Amino acid sequence: MTDYEKTIMDDYLSSFDEKGITTPPPYNNIRTAAEWEEVQALVITWTNQFNNIQKQIVDAAQEECTVIIHCSDSNAVKSYLNGQGVPNFNIDYIEAPFNSIWIRDYGANTCYANMVEDIFLTDWIYNRPRPYDDVLPDAYGAYLGIDVYSTAANPNKVMSTGGNWMSDGAGIAFSSELLLDENDGTGDYGSLSYPNHTEAELDAIFQSWMGIDEYIKMTVLPYDDIHHIDMHMKLLDEETLLIGEYPQGLSDGPQIEANIQYVLSNFNTKFGTPFKVIRIPQPSATNGNFPPQAYYRTYTNLTFVNNTILVPTYRQEYDTTGLRILEESLPGYTIVPIDIDNSGQNLISNGGGIHCITHTVGVNEPMYITHKKLENTSDTQNDYNASATILHRDGIASASLWYKTNLTDSYTELPMTNNNGDQWSTDIPAQPLGTTVYYYIQGNAANGKQGAHPFPAPEGYHKFDVMDTGTSNLAEGEYLELEKIYPNPAKAITVIPVVCNNAQNIEITMFDLKGSAVKEIFKGAISAGEKNFFIDASQYPSGIYQVVIRADAFEQKQKLVIQ
Repeated sequence: MTDYEKTIMDDYLSSFDEKGITTPPPYNNIRTAAEWEEVQALVITWTNQFNNIQKQIVDAAQEECTVIIHCSDSNAVKSYLNGQGVPNFNIDYIEAPFNSIWIRDYGANTCYANMVEDIFLTDWIYNRPRPYDDVLPDAYGAYLGIDVYSTAANPNKVMSTGGNWMSDGAGIAFSSELLLDENDGTGDYGSLSYPNHTEAELDAIFQSWMGIDEYIKMTVLPYDDIHHIDMHMKLLDEETLLIGEYPQGLSDGPQIEANIQYVLSNFNTKFGTPFKVIRIPQPSATNGNFPPQAYYRTYTNLTFVNNTILVPTYRQEYDTTGLRILEESLPGYTIVPIDIDNSGQNLISNGGGIHCITHTVGVNEPMYITHKKLENTSDTQNDYNASATILHRDGIASASLWYKTNLTDSYTELPMTNNNGDQWSTDIPAQPLGTTVYYYIQGNAANGKQGAHPFPAPEGYHKFDVMDTGTSNLAEGEYLELEKIYPNPAKAITVIPVVCNNAQNIEITMFDLKGSAVKEIFKGAISAGEKNFFIDASQYPSGIYQVVIRADAFEQKQKLVIQ
């Protein structure tokens, strides 16, 4: 925010014009889409300031979806793009007033009624006194024929920004505590017209407008002036957090680490399991400085556009490592690096990256697939059960899991069984030690639409290793094993035997097909020797479960069938 904008914030808020539909969405079972889901459009605002950067965004995104460009002169933008070799393909123009390039912050978020049915957009009050920006979602919503619901009127007034927002697509969201500061009645600039809510009231609004059941809010960072989480973290899927990392003790590193440990200690994924963390370096300036003595360079400020990921880059010294981490973490995606740190087009010096200047709109009829990825295992005897929730508004006709054990081989199809409602499962055959299994899940809707998890399959895939996890992840000389559960299949009292050679702290948990924890069987210290733990199988619905034992880095799983 400029110094002048700080002086007019009160005027902006006190004279705020309502926008969009200001009553809550009249739907049940609302779901906010995750960024890696299928999109019909990428939207940008062409300000004529960062043309080379935006040209690369348009060129890459037009291969995946429609690109909507807000601009003041569509002919001028079209002429520039054509002159730069960008074909006039899949590009639509909306001539509308605007104030800035930062459409991620003032754009609207894709939501669905009943998980996958009526699409609508939810828009918040922009936290900058830029009235033209604030109403741009109405323009592209109208262009696409999608209703825009806006938290612009009491009792549901909410101020928020897209750069300070992540959703897992299943009811969990993340923000910094900037959300609380800007909705406490006074905000940062003393205006009495700021939205005024308690945290509980905010949570209730996000639940009723966007289907958010768990809203995780983290301490703001000392040196990130805008306090937007997309500058240091990113959800890559339902269970994986990409986290920007500084050298130990430097810049915002200590607070980022404290925030992540807070998340890991207090919250779980939708599957009831801890979030996984992938670290990626936060680049320094050429002189080696980090914020606050340098710009806030980051790779987490990336944008998913169907099979493509648009990634901000800086210089080869860091880019080689950053891009390798992304390629390994997200196989099958086309990763497009875009330099935002050169003298002619230095976007990062303005405090933002690629994510900040792009937004997306989900498809009208999504195929929603969510799946807890299979973990490494030492089991060479029992098949590996894989399950997924698969939905489409016209229903799912069939589903399959495709797997292979060598990347050069063809996939083998395994039909999935519809177990209960939207739940599908199948078993991958047991494999010998040393095997890596590559797989993906495909859904087929009744109207012929297909979808996959991960999104870019079959080029993309999930994988797990069959390895001796029973010893390799324990300290030297330690031994711990979940022995064969009996009886299995089970109907009543069931024995879960564990053996170890020294005292250890362990957890034993039972998970259902959806990956949700249904029973904590034991958590605590055990002494050396053989131990038996018990469950009453009659207390649980018939089906397939996983019993998981964990101790520090050790993990072992075993399938349990309840009749």
